[in-house]
Amino acid sequence: MIFKIPTMGKEEYDSLVKDSYVSRIAFLGDKYPYIAPFLYVFDGKYMYFLSTKYGRKVELLKNSPYVSVEIENFSKDMSYYRFITLQGKIVHEEDFEKKTEVKKKFLEMISSKNLSNSVLEALGQNSDDPIDSLLTSDNTHIWKLTEVEDIVALKNEK
Repeated sequence: MIFKIPTMGKEEYDSLVKDSYVSRIAFLGDKYPYIAPFLYVFDGKYMYFLSTKYGRKVELLKNSPYVSVEIENFSKDMSYYRFITLQGKIVHEEDFEKKTEVKKKFLEMISSKNLSNSVLEALGQNSDDPIDSLLTSDNTHIWKLTEVEDIVALKNEK
């Protein structure tokens, strides 16, 4: 007998996405996928990511904007887990006002999750700078996940 992992409904997986802040993005590589962790914020409709302006991910995104994004939450003994994968397209957010709004959401998330200033290094910033420097610097790309074509959201909550 095959046991199928229960699926989550939209409200459940939106809650997982809203409550989490670390994802993994799989980019299309030449031979193998390239997977990297990213902090993100979710506005109820779109996921936004801050990316440094250098690295393999930037080059791979130029070749193909299509990605898979994964978010998970699990207990240490794996008796409880939830995860979601979304397949879609990453686009650069170009609107200045929207970019400022997204950066403010990142500041709120960093503060509410009590993240260390060291997280700034993952965002292309100097960790010695004040966290607010994220608003004024131009060291990052703001990416938006769009055109989501497939969502797999599974759970085990025993």
